[in-house]
Formats: sequence, C-alpha cells, structure tokens
Amino acid sequence: MDDVLIVGAGPTGLVLALWLTAQGVKVRIIDKKDGPGDTSRAMVVQARTLELYRQLDLAETLLKQGHHMAAINMWTKGKPAARLIFADAGKDISPYPYPLVYPQDYHERTLGERLASMDVTVERRTELVSMEQGDDSVTARLRRADGSEETTTARYLAACDGARSTVREQLKLGFEGGTYRSVFYVADVTLAGLQRPEEGHVSIEHGDFVLVLPYGTEGKSRLIGSIDDERAERAEELTFEDVHQDAIKRIGVSVEEVTWFSSYRVHHRVADTFRRERILILGDAGHVHSPAGGQGMNTGILDAINLAWKLAAVLQDNAPDALLDTYDRERRGFAHQLVHSTDRAFTMMTAGGSVADFLRVNIFPHVAGAAFKLEMAREAMFRLISQTSLAYPESALSDGKAGEVKGGDRLPWVKTEGGDNFAPLDRIGWQVHVYGTAQPELRAWCLHRGVALRDFPWQAEYAKAGLAEDAAYLLRPDTWVALAEPGGAVEALETYFSSRGFQPGRAKAPEPMR
Repeated sequence: MDDVLIVGAGPTGLVLALWLTAQGVKVRIIDKKDGPGDTSRAMVVQARTLELYRQLDLAETLLKQGHHMAAINMWTKGKPAARLIFADAGKDISPYPYPLVYPQDYHERTLGERLASMDVTVERRTELVSMEQGDDSVTARLRRADGSEETTTARYLAACDGARSTVREQLKLGFEGGTYRSVFYVADVTLAGLQRPEEGHVSIEHGDFVLVLPYGTEGKSRLIGSIDDERAERAEELTFEDVHQDAIKRIGVSVEEVTWFSSYRVHHRVADTFRRERILILGDAGHVHSPAGGQGMNTGILDAINLAWKLAAVLQDNAPDALLDTYDRERRGFAHQLVHSTDRAFTMMTAGGSVADFLRVNIFPHVAGAAFKLEMAREAMFRLISQTSLAYPESALSDGKAGEVKGGDRLPWVKTEGGDNFAPLDRIGWQVHVYGTAQPELRAWCLHRGVALRDFPWQAEYAKAGLAEDAAYLLRPDTWVALAEPGGAVEALETYFSSRGFQPGRAKAPEPMR
C-alpha cells in the first residue's frame, strides 16, 4: 500500500511528490494528460517559492533557465507613466528580490525530471474514477487510456487535480465564490520593437489594457488582457484577431507571431474545507482567483510544501493525525486572504464605466509610480506579491515572541559579510536558530532531540531585522517560525513538542538528491 496517492501532476502535485519522497514517504502520482503541459500558462515564480526550492536544490536550476524581471514599466496614452523597480524593493527582504519569469511548461518538465531522478514516475493517461474512505486508508478506482481499470489503496489521497477537481466534486465540497464579468485572455507571441525587452510592461488605454511579460529570449513574450464587451459572450470562439490591440500598439510594438492563444472566464472561489478525513485538497482544486500578481501557481506550491512535512510526520508516527488539521486552517485562511486581495486588484483593472476608465488611465499609473518611490511602499508591495509576508499568527503551531519576530512569521532574511542566515534552510527538518550565543543546555537538548542547531555570531544586522540576541527560534520543516523563545529556554522547547505530541527527531529523512 502506498503512503500517498497524488491525483494530478501539475506543479502542485509534482512538488508534493518531491517533498514527500525526499522525506522517505512512498508516493504514487497519476495524471490523465499525456505528458507535461506544452503551453506556458502560469509564468511567474515568486521569491518565497524560490526560497523554499532551496530545500531540494531546485532554486538555482530555475534561476539559470528563467528570466529575472527586475522592473515593470507602466504606459498610458502611448507614453511611459511609471517604472516600478522590483530589484530595489526586495533587496533587503529576500535573496531573490524579483519575480522570475519561468513558463509553466518548462517548470513542470524540471520538476518531473527531478522526481524521475528520485525513482518516482508520473503515471500518465491515468485518471481517478471513484474513491472510498476507510478507517485507515483510501481505496481508489483508476482508469487507463486503454479502458482497463485498477483498484489501489493508499493511506492518504491528495487532490491536485485542478479547478474542475474530480475529487472535490465527488466529496461534494462547496466551492463558493463567483465569476468575473470580463473574459480573460492570454497569448504567447513574438514581439518586435519593445523598449526595455528584459522588463515587464503594462499598457493602459481607454477600454483596454495589456500586461507584457518577456521571456527574455528572441522577443518572446506573454500577453495578458481582458475582454469586457459583447465579444465576451462568445469567449470560446475568440482568436487573437478578435482582441482589441490598442494597448499593444500604443507602446510601439508589433506582434510578429502568435504561438498560443486562450480565453476564459476568471473565477474566485475557495473550497469549504481542504481536508476531509484522509483526503487533502491542494492548489486550484481548493482555491481559484484572478491572475493579478501571479499568485496562483505559487500558492499551490506552498500548499504542497506546507502539507508535505505534516503528512510525513503523521505517516512516520512523529505527530498525531490532528496535525493535518493545521494544513486546512493555515492554507484555507491564506486562500481567503488571497482571493480578497487579488479580487480588488483585478476589479480595479477591469471595472466598467467612464469613471473607472478615467481613473485607470489618468490616475492609477501616476499614483503607483509615486508610491513606488517611497521605500516603505516598495517593500510592502514586494512582500505582498512575493508572498514573503505570508504568516500564520493564529495557527495552533505558532507560539511566542522574541524581538519583533513571532511564532508563525517567516524568518527574516539577513545578509551579512559571511553569507546569509537562510543557508541552513537547504534541508527539510526542524531547526533551532540562535543569533548570538547558544547555551550548553540548548545544545544538549537539540542533540538529544535530533533537532539541528544553527548559531550565528551576533551582528548589528540581526537586530535591524527584528531578531533578538541569544533567543531561540524554532523553525518548522517548511522554515516558518514555530516558536520564538526570548530566553532560549529548553523548557519552552520541550513543552512546545510534548504538548502537541510531536517527536521531531525520531525519523531521519533521506538526503535530497543533488
């Protein structure tokens, strides 16, 4: 019997399979498609995703193949209106101070190749037909392309099967939300004449807007825009020629080739729950929202990493089954926040009416440009879009405060002359960080418990980041702060684990493959 059956081999399912396999969990992953996607779809990998990709040595691979988008230029009436420089905004927040443009088809292939190197193969052209939960397992009926069927059993089932999730529908989970009036379109094109071709562009005209995301090679770019007139009624029949191209032409470019075009309605929905006993819901199966800010794929990947260490701990008897409830509370809570924030941004860019159109063209770009000149505003925008501000303050796994850092926070990134404090986060497992001097009792406790201790000689940079000298910061396997203990007291650490029934050091995960 497999430990986990993963339904769906998009980025969310592949990341879940990778992180579980790296922790010694036996997985089986199926997908009804023939192979990885062959169109670009989701384009942007955010900083928080890249930070976590360090755990399996994936970040550098993506950085070498992707395109660093250091700035976005805003245009109105055919003229530059503002330039938003992300590299400046994130330079003190993350080792990855920019969005990375890396098309989803490339991304899926990279993840699939890494999974294959770990001796796990995606079973293609295989779909879930039905499932039934028992006391200690889930039984699933699978169907292959030739019509043959198989019944298989796993201790848990993870639904990563997209917005039209078979699993969610069979569980009869609610998927509350709505559908935007506008139709959304995406097109992969080759452009000529684009100024600053290495940077992103937003062109806003009366009744039209387009976002241009260059791949960084040979003039290839992704165009994203909306259709909100009578053409929206025939969305499935539209071609690129049907799209108003005023916003494209006004920035002085010409479309030489269209390699892919798609149009669809955009929804904003969140499932009633992300857990139904032994079945877990991840990615688009649990939440869909507007594409504003490039959040969707990254949110699904973070769902997978959040769930993976918890499933591994439960399966290896290092934590009670109740730990999986925190997956639902943490990630569904964030999904609701995300839907709310992206809804506001998307509504602003697509709202109808002459007043909204006037504000969008004449006011918004200049306000955004002025705000981005303020360091505080730049950093706030970067933290929001990069998901480096994502925290779990209300989680049952979050406790304590030391300096300005609380349980549930992302550990602040601090760069020093000797490197940075994220270097030890290249492994999956519990860690204790001490900035200053770790007491002998703490060293002995960590050794006894099998928890890695990382201590850093005190420097002024740590205080600027909000860290407290000699405090103990217990980090979860997904690198969020679990406990911030100002005195570095062993008793507080012991109580944290014993009160929750955790045994952090009993099982050793295999070394990640390099």
